[in-house]
Amino acid sequence: MTPLPPGATIGIVGGGQLGRMSAMAAARLGYRAHILTEEPQGPAAQVAAGTTIGPYDDPTTIAAFAACVDVVTFEFENVSAAGLDLLAAARPVHPSPAVLRLTQARVTEKSFINAAGVPTVAWLPVGSPEELAAAVAQLGLPAVLKTTRLGYDGRGQAMLRTMADLAPAYERLSPKPLILEAFVDFACEISVIIARGQDGQMAVFDAVENRHRHHILDLTLAPAPITPDLAAQAQAIAREIAVAIGLVGLLAVEMFVDASGHILVNELAPRPHNSGHWTIDACPASQFEMHIRAVAGLPLPPATRHSDAVMKNLVGPEATALWPDILATPGLIPHLYGKAEARAGRKMGHVTRLFARGALPGQFGLSAALGVLGGES
Repeated sequence: MTPLPPGATIGIVGGGQLGRMSAMAAARLGYRAHILTEEPQGPAAQVAAGTTIGPYDDPTTIAAFAACVDVVTFEFENVSAAGLDLLAAARPVHPSPAVLRLTQARVTEKSFINAAGVPTVAWLPVGSPEELAAAVAQLGLPAVLKTTRLGYDGRGQAMLRTMADLAPAYERLSPKPLILEAFVDFACEISVIIARGQDGQMAVFDAVENRHRHHILDLTLAPAPITPDLAAQAQAIAREIAVAIGLVGLLAVEMFVDASGHILVNELAPRPHNSGHWTIDACPASQFEMHIRAVAGLPLPPATRHSDAVMKNLVGPEATALWPDILATPGLIPHLYGKAEARAGRKMGHVTRLFARGALPGQFGLSAALGVLGGES
């Protein structure tokens, strides 16, 4: 394994905020970033050395992009695996197209996780209204019906509470087939982010708790307020999955801790993750630096943190209207993504607040520390 030399160009497929922060981390390490995106002047393109505009599966666009870069990665899953195959024929791609394919479809993903001996929420594939009725009879209600592809931030899913919900939910959700997941009486939602290098070296960040509002991540608490044994178990699960899928790059493992204290894996994301944004300010090496290091073949430093942290997403026009107050509040570390339009439900930026290690406060203390952004999550 020969590390990518300084001055080389890292190609990033996808032009959103995760690509933006990855490009900024690449620049710190002496690399250029070149973005493949369908969105001119998106968040990543604003900070990159170069941009190729075009479809993620167009051979001409892909050839032009590949000619400009030395290695390729991606910043979200809803890109073309076939396009990555074309790129992989010309340049190294990390994580691999095979990893992307595995995580793009929930049935494939959960089947793989279960085959690796890691527990998930009980689930069944759904290919017809009849299969949905049979799955509900087996898993019970309430349950969650989801698309197997393209869902994020609560999109592409429906809560089923009564039998009357089945037909309209099946009709509305697309693309099909779908997947039915048993409803989990969970104590909290957590995630672990792990980096794995080309030589198999791994660095695992602390488990964090994630709190959602309207199906969109609202707060991340680092570290998660769970027992040390549970935290260690969550990290061990992340290591096991990273090795099993042959990861080179970054992986976020989203999990539930159920009411009995058992960990169930929910989803995998083979790229930087919203629940890891706190690492920019609370760790010597952020998730984005780990991502770039792994892709470039550099050594991975320990995934340590010097502070406890809370990360608050800035969503839609309501949160961005508070930007002047955020900038005027001591202790809040602001990050804005450069998106032109503050639509409802759109992540426009985030804010981090740091605390001394071991001093992460409870709910009232968190609300006070977040100032104008405080309140129940």
